[in-house]
Amino acid sequence: MVVSQEVSTALPSLRRYARALTGSQESGDAYVVAAIETLIKQPDLLDGASDIRVELFRVFSKIWNSVSANQAADQRDALPIERRLSQIAAMPRQAFLLVSLEAFTEEQGAYILDIDVSELRRLIELCGREVADQIATNVLIIEDESLIAFDLQSLVEGLGHTVQGVARTRTEAIDLAKKRKPGLVLADIKLADGSSGLDAVNDILNSFEVPVIFITAYPERFLTGTRPEPAFLITKPYQPATVSAVLSQALFFEQKARRKADQAAG
Repeated sequence: MVVSQEVSTALPSLRRYARALTGSQESGDAYVVAAIETLIKQPDLLDGASDIRVELFRVFSKIWNSVSANQAADQRDALPIERRLSQIAAMPRQAFLLVSLEAFTEEQGAYILDIDVSELRRLIELCGREVADQIATNVLIIEDESLIAFDLQSLVEGLGHTVQGVARTRTEAIDLAKKRKPGLVLADIKLADGSSGLDAVNDILNSFEVPVIFITAYPERFLTGTRPEPAFLITKPYQPATVSAVLSQALFFEQKARRKADQAAG
């Protein structure tokens, strides 16, 4: 496979990572574009690379970490009750996502971030501990397969959250959301009655704002950058660490948005 084809193959996972790291499709895709433009200008960066995906993520990370705002933005204007959450800076979150979401080995993750393995482990432990300590919420699961729903409920509760209910159809999801106002929605794309989890979530979001994570066996369909797409995706079959990583990131950005809104109102 030629280099350009290998880069194209790796792009969906880089988009997923970038969106989880930045909290939005628009911002994440902008950094991905910057990484690709860098490679176009400096194709020698991939010369002799044994793993193009690893090198692509390394280029992306150098660009991300070169922007000083990414290192400082999480530490500005924190309210007292959220101070420790606000100090979960970019490097710990990158380490956490590279290993938990993108399934890089510790050695690969350390290489991508230009640190040693012991430092990577320290960063992952820091991020996981701080997020778990500081973020807990009520979760609505939209999933029509009973075994998957049960597994997700166990994972979510194991992370310290409360599952308010499990919906199998679009109608059930909307009714539960209106009654219980969850703090996060975890939604499958295809539901039991043939309806769409995307449609269910859009109906919910018309009533109130809530962070959403979608689960799909076909993530590449939602990682093209050609239309409005979910910021947070989990791929089926998923690993428990992936659920933890993506859920934590979604709540991390929801907390930051709430903090900004409170400061603006004050």
